[in-house]
Amino acid sequence: MYHPDLIRHPDSCPALVLNADYTPLSYYPLSLWPWQTAVKAMFLERVDVVAHYDREVHSPSRALKLPSVIALRQFVKPNEYPAFTRFNLFLRDRFRCVYCGSRKELTFDHVIPRAQGGRTTWENVATACAPCNLRKGGRTPIQAHMQIESEPIRPTSWQLQDHGRRFPPNYLHQSWRDYLYWDVELEA
Repeated sequence: MYHPDLIRHPDSCPALVLNADYTPLSYYPLSLWPWQTAVKAMFLERVDVVAHYDREVHSPSRALKLPSVIALRQFVKPNEYPAFTRFNLFLRDRFRCVYCGSRKELTFDHVIPRAQGGRTTWENVATACAPCNLRKGGRTPIQAHMQIESEPIRPTSWQLQDHGRRFPPNYLHQSWRDYLYWDVELEA
C-alpha cells in the first residue's frame, strides 16, 4: 500500500490514495501508490481520479495525465486496532521519551520489567531514550524514582492516525493539500 521511496523521490509522481469517503487511507505513513498502480486501478475502474499532475504518459494512440489524487470506489474499513510494532509504538508516544521528552536515541522500555513479570504488550511498553532506559534499568519507574508522562495504552487506529497528522512528510504535492489536514495555510 505504501512505498517509502515515493516520498524521497517526488518526481516519480505518486498518487495520494483516498478512501471512498475522501479521507486518506493512512496519514503515517501517507497512503501513496506509484503512478503505474494508480493508472492500472483507473483502467480497472476501481478508483476515481480527483486531481492530476501536469505530467503525461503516452501510448501509441493516447496521452494520459498522471493522477495525483485518487479515491477508491469501494470503502475500505480500517482495522480498529493497529499492529503492535516498534514504529507504531513510537508513533503512539509521538516519537518522544515518556520519561524526559527527548527525541534522540529512542528505544523501547518495559514499564514493568520482564524480570518482574512484565509482558511485551501495548499496555507495558513505552518509548524511552537510551539514557533514561539505562537509568531505569530493570526497575519500575517508581523504584527508579522516575516520572512517566502518560501510562501506556493500546491505541486505536484512529488515535495513531491522529498522531500521524502531526508528522507530515517532507514533500506534499499541492494537489494533496485539500485532502490532508496538516497545518497548511488556507487560501482566502
